[in-house]
Amino acid sequence: MRLLSFKPKRGGAARLGLLLASGGVIDIGAAAARARQRLPFDAGDMISLVAAGRSGLAALRQLVKAFRGTGSALSALRVLAPIPRPRKNVFCVGWNYLEHFEEGAKARPHVQEMPAHPAFFSKAPSAVTGPYDPVPLHAGVTAKLDWEVELGMIIGRGGRNIAEADAMKHVYGYTVINDVSAREVQRQHGQQWFKGKSLDGSCPMGPWIVTADEVPDAHALRVTCRVNGVTKQDANTRQMYFRIPRIIAELSAGLTLEPGDVISTGTPAGVGHARTPPEFMAPGDLLETEVEGIGVMRNRIVKA
Repeated sequence: MRLLSFKPKRGGAARLGLLLASGGVIDIGAAAARARQRLPFDAGDMISLVAAGRSGLAALRQLVKAFRGTGSALSALRVLAPIPRPRKNVFCVGWNYLEHFEEGAKARPHVQEMPAHPAFFSKAPSAVTGPYDPVPLHAGVTAKLDWEVELGMIIGRGGRNIAEADAMKHVYGYTVINDVSAREVQRQHGQQWFKGKSLDGSCPMGPWIVTADEVPDAHALRVTCRVNGVTKQDANTRQMYFRIPRIIAELSAGLTLEPGDVISTGTPAGVGHARTPPEFMAPGDLLETEVEGIGVMRNRIVKA
């Protein structure tokens, strides 16, 4: 299933939707009300749906089976990030593609060998924005706004000290993320990346969550990033240095993961700051971020 958060373009509260194969969107709450079906989750809160686990998915299957109609046109909706405001920071993995690690060597004299463990950092919840929303440049704060396509995953069943062999049981689904980064800010705080990764609007996410049962192999997905139609990154998740089970096992060691937690799994080679000469985004640029089988985001860079 493809699950999204949206608002009607005329305004109103956030709602949950289910994208049909035909391209129409079922308003889950409205459809349940018409069918007089009681839902085991809040129809306006994706985290509530994720936390409902199997019972939530079973209720959605029942709803789809009973649904008659074509649903709303996607173009008639304002699509939000699937989890518009995560309860925690978005967990991120750095240096998870070997070629990306190598291309950044000049800017990273303090680390020359691939670490033995995943490098974790995070993006603030306020960085999250929608899959078609503008991404602000924050003039006066950064002049080096860079792109990073990533496969995102959503934790379903929570846990602590999750064994690597059990880790995939905790994945609810997948989404597309761009870890937009302010490069000079990223490096001017003692090499602590948090600030440069957390500017408002610097984490476009979406367009929806594809449930794990519809992704046969999360380590066989093409990931691409384009700026103004020019391909900048083109790789495959099979190239991940640390695979998803290892990421979950190491992140959850002594740290409880909860339903709705978002993990961004790292970016491949091709980022702007490592190019010769370096390239960065400017107002008016169109950033397109795509993960095969998941979806495509389109975000315009704007002055802020």
